[in-house]
Amino acid sequence: MLVKTYGSALAGIDAIVVTVEVSITRGVSFLMVGLPDNVVRESQQRIATAIENIGFRMPGRRIVINMAPAGIRKEGAAYDLTLAVGILAASGQIDANMLGDFIIMGELSLDGSLLPVKGALPIAVTAARKGFRGFILPEQNAREAALVGGLEVYGASRLGEVADFFSGRGALKRVRVDAEQEFSRCADNHGEDFSDVCGQENVKRALEIAASGGHNVLMIGSAGSGKTMLARRLPTILPPFTLRESLETTKIHSVAGRTGNRHSLMTRRPFRSPHSSISAAAMAGGGSMPQPGEVSLSHNGVLFLDELPEFQRTVLEVLRQPLEDRVIEISRTRYSVRYPAGFMLVASMNPCPCGNYSHPDKECVCPPGTVRKYLNRISGPLLDRIDIHIEVVPVPFEKLDRQNGAESSVPVRARVTKARKVQQERFAGYPSVHCNAQMNTRMIREFCTISDAGKLLLKNAMVKLGLSARAYDRVLKLSRTIADLEGRGAIQPVHLAEAIQYRSLDRETWAG
Repeated sequence: MLVKTYGSALAGIDAIVVTVEVSITRGVSFLMVGLPDNVVRESQQRIATAIENIGFRMPGRRIVINMAPAGIRKEGAAYDLTLAVGILAASGQIDANMLGDFIIMGELSLDGSLLPVKGALPIAVTAARKGFRGFILPEQNAREAALVGGLEVYGASRLGEVADFFSGRGALKRVRVDAEQEFSRCADNHGEDFSDVCGQENVKRALEIAASGGHNVLMIGSAGSGKTMLARRLPTILPPFTLRESLETTKIHSVAGRTGNRHSLMTRRPFRSPHSSISAAAMAGGGSMPQPGEVSLSHNGVLFLDELPEFQRTVLEVLRQPLEDRVIEISRTRYSVRYPAGFMLVASMNPCPCGNYSHPDKECVCPPGTVRKYLNRISGPLLDRIDIHIEVVPVPFEKLDRQNGAESSVPVRARVTKARKVQQERFAGYPSVHCNAQMNTRMIREFCTISDAGKLLLKNAMVKLGLSARAYDRVLKLSRTIADLEGRGAIQPVHLAEAIQYRSLDRETWAG
């Protein structure tokens, strides 16, 4: 007897329907074709044992399984349930009438229980788009899949429950989740706030400008000056997640198996902080079974690199393409995948190996030339993609009093959101541009015009401060964002003056 069941394979953050054809005829053998990997091939032992342990029998006949399309590699144990149901139906132990209505995925334990799978949300999106009635999967993933409207989602804990469902001897509980209600219930639930940081008003102002224009930031300061504390609170002033952004980000984390069981939808912008020992592959993504890397897991959020010069140069160079294109393409011999990578880069570093260069109270003990050598660990092309360089000075004792009433994240985020709306209207005719930081040279000339007084100020600053040529466009972008924050249509000299101070590393006198 020949039956068909349906599963799914992941391709980037999307899914492809996989048709599993099971044929049982005379003879005694087990053959699986359609480019399955070793994990899928090993499923024979898991399936046979699970079937026996739930009271059914593994057919002692010739079983041929084809997984189509045959040109796509099938990887992982998530096909166990798809294959097991197909074998039970082809051997006449369960009814096969409804198999064509459902996508079926799940990993089997030897006792027949189901283990969670990766990518439930993108698989559910594909199932709904392809016209399937429903999706049967482990109960741990059911709420995530149920975010997709127009699809019946059933969570199961054991293979026996699925077998009884198709035979009409039992029912599976349908899981329903209102995506909009879930989003509104959990949105903006931050445990940190800008008011936690005492002092550092100039750095907070720089981060507000960065959040308003989507600018990348590099904070330079000695240990204990508050760089990490400030960076961790940046997501609290970014514009609130939209439902579309939330679903897109959840898809990425679903593919990586990082959504967890408690919350089906990500409602906070991600904040990723990989250690400096991370490899280039872990940063970019990929591997034998393609997985999103840190640049994709921080999509629509913040990627924080603490102690930037300590990262391997090859790892830092990986960032150049996604910072420019907001996507990362991973090409290998057998596959090529594309993951979203639209993140804000926030980095921090000590000014020198000892950490005391430019410290107000401590003396730097580094030999001559060490500060410049330390900075040169970061390539020029990467620095060129960072709009704001801000020095972070340790907070004096008298400013550490927490009763001084520092501004909270709520009003700051309101200003940031208002400035972003101005930019959305400005770039309505440019689908790939969402904020000031993404402007190219032609757009800078169009939207960042300055008066004669502003040109004179910028010229004098570049001459007297020794600013490099690459600082010119960055200053114009920043001044455009500062003007947007103030609700001004034209860039004023005062906006340029503030933007100039955020280009510390471009000064010829910095680091000696």
